[in-house]
Formats: sequence, structure tokens, C-alpha cells
Amino acid sequence: MKLSSTAILALAISSITATAYAESQSQAVTPVTLKTTSEQSEAKGFIEGQSISGTTRNWYANEQFKRGAKLTYRKNGEARETDRRINWVQGTIIKYNSGFTEGTVGFSTELAAYNAIALDQDRKDLASNNGGAPTTRPGAGNNRTLTREGGDAVGQWSKLGLANIKARVSNTTLTAGRQNFSSPMVDVIGNRALPSSFQGVSLHSEEFENLGFDIATFDRNSPRTEESLRKFRSEYGDSSVETDHVNTAGITYQPLASLKTSLWATQAEDMWNQYYFGATHELGDSSVLSLTTGLNYYKTVDSGKSKLGEIDNDTYSLSFGLTHQAHSLTFSYQEVNGNEYFDYLHETNGIYLANSLLSDFNGPNEKSFQIAYGLNMAEYGVPGLKFNIYQARGWGIDGTHYNSTGYSDVRAMDGEHHYEYGVGASYAVQSGPLKATAIRATYTAHRASENQADGSLNEFRLVTTIPFNIL
Repeated sequence: MKLSSTAILALAISSITATAYAESQSQAVTPVTLKTTSEQSEAKGFIEGQSISGTTRNWYANEQFKRGAKLTYRKNGEARETDRRINWVQGTIIKYNSGFTEGTVGFSTELAAYNAIALDQDRKDLASNNGGAPTTRPGAGNNRTLTREGGDAVGQWSKLGLANIKARVSNTTLTAGRQNFSSPMVDVIGNRALPSSFQGVSLHSEEFENLGFDIATFDRNSPRTEESLRKFRSEYGDSSVETDHVNTAGITYQPLASLKTSLWATQAEDMWNQYYFGATHELGDSSVLSLTTGLNYYKTVDSGKSKLGEIDNDTYSLSFGLTHQAHSLTFSYQEVNGNEYFDYLHETNGIYLANSLLSDFNGPNEKSFQIAYGLNMAEYGVPGLKFNIYQARGWGIDGTHYNSTGYSDVRAMDGEHHYEYGVGASYAVQSGPLKATAIRATYTAHRASENQADGSLNEFRLVTTIPFNIL
């Protein structure tokens, strides 16, 4: 990994600034010790520990494409153009969790029914690029509302989002079936009305106080806006390339009270091997001034049959967040070293880079910088209300040296650049029957040079999520 001189200088300046203030965050070493308690020993029983809960989410997004980009829809058998796309979906999850049976080995099950209702079914609003208009990624089909061939919305649909059984010994749990999973490479993505999920087997172990282990294998994913299961594919590569198995393993370790680290490796069979290292360090006292430093690094190389062609990619992000009471200011630098995109698995949130926003800022050889400001109104007597604003710029995108097969569109990228800015507000209800209900509104604008992949658009989103308990 090559850290630029700019990033190193920023690290030095930020560290010096933070150490001038109080250090309430402990920097003590935390030794690896065996846990003295066992989750399984506290099992209540299969029926006694059961629960039924859920969420319902109202998800609305309104996009307008700029600089001549058009989407298409069909009316009376004819293809027509529009520069706007609107999606409005109500997604509801009802989840059943049994308790773990008592004994040395405990068993439980998890089931969740997912339901989606398309509140906007107008063909014009659900336009896509399936008719041949634009080539930019934001218009690449409609991945927000389930539609039939021809463009008509599926008014209502349901599926089994989660269905698994679990076996637990002490603080180690084996899960088999359709499940949630979270890692820097295979992570549930929940930025639509319904989240994704994965089918396979996983093992999670927390037998030590500050050391955890995970290992998993998956063969299918359940997409956010589809009823069926699919094989995994990449987010940016040739969409016809799929992989039969995704295998992943990782270690999380907290060597200091203030330092958390993780190391992961993932194999997307016959596509790539990907390696990840991440670290987060906290220093100082936020009532005066605190510094949070974050590092994320990915190494990706082709493997097996190399279905996406040759891949040799090193990508990292480095961020510094300063917090003073209600105010936070974050600076993030990100760099891609490789002639292809930094890529990750579709239908996952497997990109923990600091500048992954509406755009991922992950073009070949791209460099990007983001500055963000956050305001927590709890400090002013309004707990649950937060505001944020950011701007990010990416430059130096160059795919002219790419000479393989899976990312052929990058060859046209020569000095491409783009920028993005956004504002947002969120509120979480603090008490009463709607406690934990979350409302978030965001407005984002993205502008790109001619051959940058994400195109130019404005987007407004309004998302309301209401949790509820049945049992």
C-alpha cells in the first residue's frame, strides 16, 4: 500500500492537534483473556426465549438526470424518454426468533417474511435504460422497484428473507440457511425498502474478551428488490459473470481500549481473492476535542479461472474525524491503485471505504477527498435530531492502460473527474409508542465528466422506518 505524502501530512497534523487536549479515552493494552461467562449457559429455552418483531419502511427516491442523460419507458408500444425516475415502496419485515434450547449445545431458529408494496406504479416514473438510453450507471435498469418485462411494476410481492437454524456452544454459534451476515466484504445492504440476505453457512466465535473469529461460505444471495435467489456477481464488472461460491474468514481484535482492528480474506470463486485490513483509533475527549482515525485497505487479485480477467488492485481510505461536543468535522482521502475499478460483490455493502457515497469514488487510479460536517442536536436539548453536510471530489481517473476483459468500459476513461455534495437530516423518536422510529431526508447532487461512470444527477430521498414488537 502506498500512502500519499498528503495523507501522511494530514495524519501528523491531526495527531499533534489532538494530543494537545485531554485524553479521556483509555490507551491501555487489553490482554486476550478467555471469557468467564457463556451465552449458552444463559439460554432460556426454545419457547421461553422466542420473540416476534418487525419493521416497516416507507422508501421514497426522486432522481433527475442532468447534462442530457435520458431514461426510457414504453407507452402504447413506443419507447419514450424522460430525465426523471421516481420510486416509492413500502417494505415490511416480520421476524420470528426462537430462544436457544438449554444444555451444552443450544439450538434455535430464525424466520423472516419480507413484503414489498409498490406505492408508485407509473411506468414513466419507473423508467430505466433498458430501451437503450443512457449508459451511465445510475440509470442502469430499475433496481429499486420490482418490475415485469415491459416495465410494469409488481404491485405487491413477498418472500422468505431469512430462514435458518443455529447451534450454539458457549459463545460460538453456527448458522445454516438464509441469514444476515456482516463483514467488510460480505455485508447485508439495507439502503432500499428491504435488505439483502445470504444463503450458506457461517460460524461466529467470541470465546475471548477482545478477540473474535468468523468463517462463512455462501452460494446465493437474496436481492433487495427481487423475489428469487441469485448467484453472486460483481458490482462493476461484466454482469454476465457469476460465481458459484463465496468463502470468507476474518479476525477482529482490540489490542487497546481505544483501538479496534480487523483482518479478512474472501474468495469469490473463479473471480478474485480479496484481502482487507481495517483499524479505528479514538483519542481525546469529545467534550473538549477528540480525534477518530480510520484506515481501510483492500487488496484484490484475480484467481481461479479469472472470469473477470486480470485484476491487481490496491485501494485504501484514510479518515480523520474531529469532534467537539455537538460538532464533528471529518476529512477523508481515498486512492485506487489499479487499472480497473475497485470492485465488490453486488447486493452487498462490501465496501468500507470512507468515500463510498452516492458514488463509490472507485474508478481506475482514482484519488478522492471528502470533507464532512455533522451536528448532533442532543447537545442543544433535542436528542435524536442530527444534521450533516459533505462534499467529495474525485480526480485522475485513468483506465487507458487496462488490457483485460471484465471492465472494458474503463478504457474510455482518461483524466475523468467528478464531484458530489449532499445534505441530510435524521430524527429518531426517543420515547412513546413510536420509540426508535427513524426518519431521514437527504438531498445529493453528483456531477461528472463525460466518461465518468456515475453520470450527473440530483436525488432526493425520504425514508421512514418504524420498528414494532408482536411478542
